[in-house]
Parts: sequence; structure tokens; C-alpha cells
Amino acid sequence: MQELEWIWMNGQKMPWKEATTHVLTHALHYGTGVFEGIRCYDTIRGPAVFRLHDHLLRLFDSAKVVRMEIPYTIDQLTQASLELIVANRVKECYIRPLAFRGYGEMGVDPTNCKVDCVIAAWQWGKYMGEKGIKEGIRAKISSYTRTYINSASPRAKTTANYLNSALAKVEARDLGYDEAILLDSNGFLSEGSGENLFLVKNGVILTPHPYSILLGITRGSVIEIARQLGLEVQETLCTRDDLYLADEAFFTGTAAEITPIVEVDSRVIGDGKPGEITKKLQNAFFEIVKGDNPDYDKWLTYVS
Repeated sequence: MQELEWIWMNGQKMPWKEATTHVLTHALHYGTGVFEGIRCYDTIRGPAVFRLHDHLLRLFDSAKVVRMEIPYTIDQLTQASLELIVANRVKECYIRPLAFRGYGEMGVDPTNCKVDCVIAAWQWGKYMGEKGIKEGIRAKISSYTRTYINSASPRAKTTANYLNSALAKVEARDLGYDEAILLDSNGFLSEGSGENLFLVKNGVILTPHPYSILLGITRGSVIEIARQLGLEVQETLCTRDDLYLADEAFFTGTAAEITPIVEVDSRVIGDGKPGEITKKLQNAFFEIVKGDNPDYDKWLTYVS
């Protein structure tokens, strides 16, 4: 990781290496944290954060689900995020807001542990590499099942939920694949280890039903963009066979952006290259985040 100069922590900026926490922090032991991943892009009008308000709103929704009171407002975290980008003198970066149960007591019950709040930013290129964005990646259906909806809410972006993702990711990489795809407890397609999933069949875009997935900000953006382009999008139950027989497939996410999938479980998807609909959505998405489509300026918060 390329270190920057400053991290915002509990209301103030502090040097990167000094932004530390106690080893008996509750969240370190019990996973009681919620977080977001947000990107800032360099646009023709300077740095701009993509859907900053929507990401922070989801952070507060996640906190509500896990009964955590964040001791700051969305406006305060918005201002802190923008000031952090300026202080670190970066034009493009990945932003990580994190709220977690801190030092106080051990034991599963977190209610006597204060809530700490952190915002970090760092420079992060394409999550699956430039080649992955342009040529697509290979994915593997995981042996791990996505966490059951009544075990841990998929709507909350919690630190605890991502152990499931980490296990799936490591397994896929060990088997020679770039990414994992998890099924839900009923055997339907859910999502990647850190991305939402889309497939295309006969010109129709399909994406797994919202009940077993994190409602991704990029996912929602792609659905809106696709419909504005006159494309049909269906949120539905999808099987692994639907994926194997798809004409195209791709991941979406803040880190992954729009990454084509060209192979799953040694089955070539379509002709083994990023499909035309995938490329059309990529082009539209990158135009928007770069500030080149004024119709979507509502999604950009300019740092200056």
C-alpha cells in the first residue's frame, strides 16, 4: 500500500502512522464494524467523489442494522472526506470510512464500547488490473456459501461479513482464478467476494435478486445507466447454469468498477471476450465518473 500523509480519526487529522487503535478493540475481536469504499476521480473540473452522499448514507444504514450510533453526521463525514483529499494532495484515490466498536470491554456484547470513526484514503488503481478491465477475468464458483440472510444481514456492509468473502477469494486465487462467485443458501447466484454480478442473455441484462446481496452503489448506478441507454434489466433469481450459458458477464463495485468476466469454472462466457453491452456500459460509466457527461453531474461531489 502506498501511504499518504494524513488519516482522519475521531474528528481530527493525524499522521498516517499515528492512526492506531488498541489491541483489545472490540471490533478486532468480534467484527463489530461497518465501512464503505468510495472512489475519487480526476475530472476536467478537478477531483470529484463518486456518489459520496449515497455511500455515507449506506454507512449509516449499516450502522442502524447493527445497532451502532455513529457520533458524526453525514455532513460532517462529507466535509472530513473532502478535506482529507485536499490535505493528502491527491487527484484520484480510494476512500475508506470506517465506524467500529472500540476499546472498552471484552465479551460479545458491544454496548459498553465507544464507537470510533475513521476515514482513510489511498491511491488504488484498477482492482483487478488494467488487463482485467480491458480483457476480462476468470472466476470460480466458490465452495463457500454466501452468509445466510438471517445469519448476518447482507444489507449491512460489516467487517464481520467479509470473512466469508476473504475465504472465497483466497480459495479462488489458490485454484488459479482471479475472483470467486458465491451462491446463496438456496443455490442461486449471489455475488463476488467484493462485487455485484451481472450477466447478459439475448440482449437482456440479468442480475441476482436483492435479497441475498449487498445493494452496491455501483450496481444501482449501472442499472440506471443501462435503462437510460434503452437496455432491459431484470433483478431475478439466477442459477450457475444461467451464468455458464450467458452471452456476457461482468462484476460491478467501487473497487472493481465494471470488470468483464470471460470465463467461469473453465466455461468460456460468450466468445471469451468482453461483450458489446459490457463495453457500452463501461464507456458510459467512465464518462460519468470522469465528469464528461453533465446529465450525471448529480453523482459527483467536486472536492474544490
